[in-house]
Amino acid sequence: MMEHIRLPKVERVQLVDRGSSRRAQVGTLYLTASHTIFVGNETEVCSEIWVLHSLVCNVEKQSVTAFGYPLLIQCKNFQVIQLIIPQENNCNDVLMSLLRLSRAKRYEELYCFSFKPDIDKVERDQAWDFIDLRAEYSRMGVPNKLWHVTPINREYRVCDTYPTDLFVPKSATLPVIVGSSKFRSRGRFPTLSYYCKETQAAICRSSQPLSGFSARCLEDEQMLEAIMKSNPGSQFMYVVDTRPKLNAMANRATGKGYESEDNYTNIKFQFIGIENIHVMRNSQQKLIEVSDLRSPSMGEFLLGLENSDWLKHIQTILTAGKFIAKAVAEEGVSVLVHCSDGWDRTAQVCSVACILLDPYYRTLKGFMVLIEKDWVSFGHKFSHRYSHLDEDPKEVSPVIDQFLECVWQLMEQFPCAFEYNERFLISIHNHIHSCQYGNFICNSEKERKDLSIREKTHSLWPHLWKNKSDFVNPLFRPDHSQTQGVLRPLTTPYCFKFWRGLYNHFDRGLHPRQSVLDCLMAVKEETQQLEELLAVCEQKLDALGKEHANGLCVKRHTINQSQTLWAEPAHLSSANSPQDYTGGILSTGPKDWPFQQRETESTELSLFGDATKSPDNSDQESGVADFSCHSSSGGDSFPSEDSVKDADSDEAAFSTA
Repeated sequence: MMEHIRLPKVERVQLVDRGSSRRAQVGTLYLTASHTIFVGNETEVCSEIWVLHSLVCNVEKQSVTAFGYPLLIQCKNFQVIQLIIPQENNCNDVLMSLLRLSRAKRYEELYCFSFKPDIDKVERDQAWDFIDLRAEYSRMGVPNKLWHVTPINREYRVCDTYPTDLFVPKSATLPVIVGSSKFRSRGRFPTLSYYCKETQAAICRSSQPLSGFSARCLEDEQMLEAIMKSNPGSQFMYVVDTRPKLNAMANRATGKGYESEDNYTNIKFQFIGIENIHVMRNSQQKLIEVSDLRSPSMGEFLLGLENSDWLKHIQTILTAGKFIAKAVAEEGVSVLVHCSDGWDRTAQVCSVACILLDPYYRTLKGFMVLIEKDWVSFGHKFSHRYSHLDEDPKEVSPVIDQFLECVWQLMEQFPCAFEYNERFLISIHNHIHSCQYGNFICNSEKERKDLSIREKTHSLWPHLWKNKSDFVNPLFRPDHSQTQGVLRPLTTPYCFKFWRGLYNHFDRGLHPRQSVLDCLMAVKEETQQLEELLAVCEQKLDALGKEHANGLCVKRHTINQSQTLWAEPAHLSSANSPQDYTGGILSTGPKDWPFQQRETESTELSLFGDATKSPDNSDQESGVADFSCHSSSGGDSFPSEDSVKDADSDEAAFSTA
């Protein structure tokens, strides 16, 4: 890509802060094979801005000003950069360079093929295995006696936009599957997306049937009947067409259309009304124009937001997911979902329903699995929808943007139910467009295999998992009622908000000086530190309690031992040292026993700090206390072996006796 750079360096470039009236920052502009870099010249604060070329969606040269020639760079992550270049020829060179660098002609020109993190081949292979979809289906409870993996698409022979491993009802034979695929647009026959173990209901997905006005297919009818019978607890199933009914009827004129309840037994048909990719693209463009307004009035902003219809589309998608989740969890009815080709609106609705149904998808790892399952493996057209290559602009549409926003709207309604935070969603959105990792390259699993994506690029998910501390929701509570059950969101219009964190992410002037999320993260971190300190203090208290209890046990043992000694008569043969006679057993009589017992208790308590330490000239007739605490050598231990064997000591003891 270096050959497309006409001018690698431009000095005295001004960076305009569009969000405030502060003066422009002067610096140097660099163009590399992958990034556009601006480095400020101010010595106090040396700022740098790095922009991936794959993130650039539009570069526009504006009217000349007194300071130079403005260049406006608009990015797919809604960042807008305005530069003023002193000379016109330099501005033209930068413009032409950026237009070519930001529009890759081949997949190999994308950044993921030149991105080389410091990991070896083994680590890269392990990173790609971080998400295991077979393990995910096993977690759902399939294969089982009703569902199994069909080998029919192992070589992508039936459908080149489906994955190789597909779950279908066991009762569906291979001829039935092949016949159904021929009757479905792009060969995308009905297959399992999600299985609910509790109700045995399933969410299946496909493309529209090629029914026209009157055509029918016996194998396709048998396929839907097999799906319905794979749920023993239900006598019918829903077929959800996510398109507006008018659009579906118009497709009949082209030989496509939707299922007829007259031909398919025991189905209930439901239209949803999600608009096509062209309407969504125009709607988001209007929303971006509203978010780019400089100091609009409240009325202007709300009017522009309403005219964009963006939140209305988000509401429709969320309502569809809610309908499917209710059918599966509460009614115990299986659902087949499709749109036109089954890779845009179908992916949106199925994944939203999974978020509502399964708490696992509301965790960090679970959300990664969900995107891999319902978007990557089932052939969502990432490269077409997000303009990875310089191709037809009419194919571009913010399909996964809408799904991420649906999840954010749910997070606003259920703040304790999601393990991840807003930053996690924004980071995924950024990486979908940046092409830094290979997960979202190409339009199907087959294309990624043909391009050797696993061998030539790196996976995003381990990178996000490694930095998961940045993406954890501080309000998440695993034991909360929101976390455990099925989510039932409100879908009335007033419940939907403008996602400022995404569309105005780079407009610092529109955000509070201190982020609410940052404050919550700081509070959570401090709380964890205090809890750790509390745990340490509790351990110390437990240790002190055990030490005190052991001291009481030693005291009782000593008292019992002294009582046992006085209960038996003293024998001369047991006297081994002079202390046994002068300061011990034989030097006292029964009249001193109570006093000795009190002295013993006092001595034992003093060992644990409960009594004052005895002075060195203490009474030598303290009985057992002296017997247990003094040796023949005057130390603080019991008599040694040498003192026991000393003949002079024996003779002295005999004389004393």
